[in-house]
Amino acid sequence: MPKIAANVTMLYTELPEEQRYAAAAADGFKGVEMLFPYVHAKETVRSWLDETGMEQVLINMPSGDWANGERGLACLPERTGEFQDGVGEAIDYARHLGCPRIHVVAGALPDDASSRTPYEDAYRENVAWAADKMAAVGLEVMLEPINGKRDAPGFFLQTTVAGRSIIAELNRPNVKLQFDAYHVQIMEGDLVTTFRDCLPVVGHIQIGNPPDRHEPDVGETNYPYFFEAVDASGYDGWVACEYIPQGETSAGLGWARPYGIGG
Repeated sequence: MPKIAANVTMLYTELPEEQRYAAAAADGFKGVEMLFPYVHAKETVRSWLDETGMEQVLINMPSGDWANGERGLACLPERTGEFQDGVGEAIDYARHLGCPRIHVVAGALPDDASSRTPYEDAYRENVAWAADKMAAVGLEVMLEPINGKRDAPGFFLQTTVAGRSIIAELNRPNVKLQFDAYHVQIMEGDLVTTFRDCLPVVGHIQIGNPPDRHEPDVGETNYPYFFEAVDASGYDGWVACEYIPQGETSAGLGWARPYGIGG
């Protein structure tokens, strides 16, 4: 049975953010993601964990001006200083929250980029630098391929093939693949076989159902079959719900009752 976590940046948006940890715990979640906890004092977020008994399973690094379309800094050579400052801030939050993994968001190539080469060099160097800093304090780096077809046009890292290639090249044991089944299905398909191919480097899983990124029981992916494959693989990490509820979050958790989530 997969360990199901709630991404409270995307779930429970009918509630203020300070109420979402408690709402997720009331629905039976034991783990929680928040993309960018930095808008809150780390002590405040820690108090939400302490009050609910949940585990913080993932945070993102600071990733530029997200509200205005920026999607990370790792591939942007002119933003290296800001990237490195973000690594420090992310480590500080992760350690305070007891969070073992940080998503280093790749970023998008500028529309006027004439060559990928400087961005590839910056990405390789920045991820390696972050991995070494995080390894020193026992943290894992997550690299997530994100689809460029609809959600993040121009995103630097779009496929698991590319993600596995950089992981092999960097050869840092704390650099892992964040396998988001929603993005993988859009970009590559053949979801179960792709997951099995990636398994040796998978450090975290996220779910959402194409085409509209709703609950696992609404869309084109057969998630019960996928969950069976995940269990059979021996993966024992978290599977996080990073989807857009069609309505009120708790009302849409019928799909999760076999996994101990929902009423």
